[in-house]
Amino acid sequence: MPKKLTITLTARGYELDSYNHINNAVYLQYFEHARWEYFRQIDRYDFLKDNSNLPVVTDIRIRYQREIKLFDELMIESFCIQEKPYLVFRQRIINMSTGLTAARATTKLIFIDSERVPVDVPAEILAGI
Repeated sequence: MPKKLTITLTARGYELDSYNHINNAVYLQYFEHARWEYFRQIDRYDFLKDNSNLPVVTDIRIRYQREIKLFDELMIESFCIQEKPYLVFRQRIINMSTGLTAARATTKLIFIDSERVPVDVPAEILAGI
């Protein structure tokens, strides 16, 4: 069973758009931040930092469901699985005050070596998930 890990954050003023809610592009940043935190929580961030094999996003699909407003407290749930040749993250942003999902995302990552050639998902990463 894949590990489901969470982070929390608060929507910030500089992320607002002209409609006075969080800009849709910021959701991408939230999801990316949660993916890096996932690697840190499974104790694999140092491996990624010190290794020549790096994760690269090849595909992301977002379903926006509800707006996020300034100071909303958010929880981002993340889990990932291997679907060769990808590491696939499934994530969702939840508004903690309403319990409702603001957005869902599915993100596919491949790993590349120092020559930028795709490689298998490192065994060290798979062992953590």
